[in-house]
Amino acid sequence: MKISDIIPDFTEKRVAYMSSYPPRECGIATFTKDLVDEVDKLDVFRPSVVIAMNEKETIYIYDRKVRWQIDRDSVDDYLQVANRVNSSDVDIVNIQHEFGLFGGEHGEYLSYFLDHVEKPVVTTLHTVQTDFDSKALTMLKNIASKSASIVVIAHLALTILEKQGVPCRRAAVIPHGCPNIRFVPSENVKSSLGLKDRFVLSTFGLINRGKGIEYAIRALPSIVEREPRVIYLVIGETHPEVRKIEGERYRKKLMKLVEELQLENHVRFHNRFLSKRELIKYLQATDVYITPYISPNQISSGTLVYALGAGRAIISTPYLHAIETLTQGRGLFCEFKNPRSIAKCIERLLDDRLRKTMERKAYKYSRRFVWSNVSNKYAKLFKQLIKN
Repeated sequence: MKISDIIPDFTEKRVAYMSSYPPRECGIATFTKDLVDEVDKLDVFRPSVVIAMNEKETIYIYDRKVRWQIDRDSVDDYLQVANRVNSSDVDIVNIQHEFGLFGGEHGEYLSYFLDHVEKPVVTTLHTVQTDFDSKALTMLKNIASKSASIVVIAHLALTILEKQGVPCRRAAVIPHGCPNIRFVPSENVKSSLGLKDRFVLSTFGLINRGKGIEYAIRALPSIVEREPRVIYLVIGETHPEVRKIEGERYRKKLMKLVEELQLENHVRFHNRFLSKRELIKYLQATDVYITPYISPNQISSGTLVYALGAGRAIISTPYLHAIETLTQGRGLFCEFKNPRSIAKCIERLLDDRLRKTMERKAYKYSRRFVWSNVSNKYAKLFKQLIKN
């Protein structure tokens, strides 16, 4: 028996990732870029390739990893790329799934790819809800039945899928990754950002109505009375898909609210898509991070993971991902759409001792999902499926 029969060599195997991809400004694009880079760093497969999902009538200048592109609304593109993958050196395909990434109702055009691709598929589900409508559920069951494995971000997602009859017999739980951020006290970073002597609250990400930022802003007047140094940073541009539909209506609503509450010296908007380096610096300068999201069903939040990775004290509404990560003193929960509840949590975290304790717990917990650990989990799964 050859040693290669016992320990297979995967260095000639190749993984393709099907997803949005930078420079497209999208949370899943950022996730995929990080995953691709980290798996490639392991040097256990050939360099990865990417199948980039494009919105209608858009053109991006991608890096060399992008081998194929699909127009979200072109059925022919799904079929052609499936055939090209079949005749290529790709051994396994990882689909990063969000319903809106793919064309048709509830992303049903993805079925054209799944029906024709002959390589094993691993699908990572970024959206899992307790109340899928019948058409979305049908699409999800189809994806699960045609995937060699389903990856979910949180354990709760498995329970939700099983209750709705989605087959999870080959499921894996792999958390959302985050950079290996160095822990530093916020005071060490504030001066370089013009925030010296301020008590910094922040929320970041692509802005849309689901973020619930207005409730955090409404919480501030009572806090400012007690702690005049407070400043709330709203970091990120409006989500590109939202901007196509309603422009900057939501952001303008937030800015008007700030004026009405006379909070101009206590709220600052950074209306742009920050680089990872800039984002980490703002997180390191943050004293309290807030995710006041309004949907209880959110199963994945990259912003929450980044805040944990930076070792920040966190206030959050109890959506699914937060419930799984912020227990045991790693964060405080506020009520949905309740400024008064948010204010009470902020008041508690003005206490340095409580805040510092929470920071240590958050940072220690986050070490399990730094990208080096998450990429190893994906690589292990890919190897198992290729071997089988």
